[in-house]
Amino acid sequence: MHAHPELRPSQIRRALGAAICLAGALVVLHKLLALLADLPLPAQQALTGGFWAAAATAAGTLPIILPGAFSQRCYDAALGLGGGIMLAATSFSLVLPALAVSRGSGAGPFNASLTVGSGIMLGMLLVVLLGHLVQSERVLESSGADDGPSATARAWLFVTAVAIHNLPEGVAIGVGYGGVDLAKAHTLAMGIAIQDIPEGLVVALALRGVGYGRGYAAALGAVSGLVEPLGAVAGALLIEASTTLLPWGLAGAAGAMLYVICHDVVPEAQRRGHCNIASSALVVGFIVMMVLDTALS
Repeated sequence: MHAHPELRPSQIRRALGAAICLAGALVVLHKLLALLADLPLPAQQALTGGFWAAAATAAGTLPIILPGAFSQRCYDAALGLGGGIMLAATSFSLVLPALAVSRGSGAGPFNASLTVGSGIMLGMLLVVLLGHLVQSERVLESSGADDGPSATARAWLFVTAVAIHNLPEGVAIGVGYGGVDLAKAHTLAMGIAIQDIPEGLVVALALRGVGYGRGYAAALGAVSGLVEPLGAVAGALLIEASTTLLPWGLAGAAGAMLYVICHDVVPEAQRRGHCNIASSALVVGFIVMMVLDTALS
């Protein structure tokens, strides 16, 4: 009979460490589930909407796992489509409801417009601040103009930008469930989830284009969407705490998304010269989201 090999001390330590990590993860999961059960209903609905958006981001990465190349034209068209959906969601699901809520609370036309305009500005400034906090420009400037590290830096800059703008997208979902009627909140979450599909793909393609493996690129693309459920819960709880913040929350989410569209999505879609296909896709995306928001809700 063969004697079983003895476990080495390093193997024992790794096994013990894995067991401790697993036990800790189970405790954290139990506490998290208990916390989620105590959330108000709008926050629970927002969490579900946020997870759907995150799942859509993950689903968008699946084509990168399949063999064969993904054409640059399709890449840019997907970006344009997502930008159009975001633009329509900003207009019909965020700005117009913010104006209506502000008017409904007693504000006159000028004051309502001033409130919403100020909220849009604050949302934009928040995204700008987040961009400075991650110091993405320094990463870009530290690389040469044409060498390999520059391509890697640009890819990670884009991934970081997507992760940053996923947060206000999640907040927009949460604000919708916290104050807008349920049908419009569902439509907003659906629109953001639809535009998250090409968004997950373009993140994975950006990483794949600078040499990362298919599985790794797809995994990071999926992870980039996980901030959306967190943002959704935060947005719903914010509105739950004070309904007077609703027009500010809606307008702030709109401003954040508008800035991302102009600063990240559109320039990236047209950077490689496919301007016509990217712009046409943006118009199609706008129409799709407009129909979802005005005809089906």
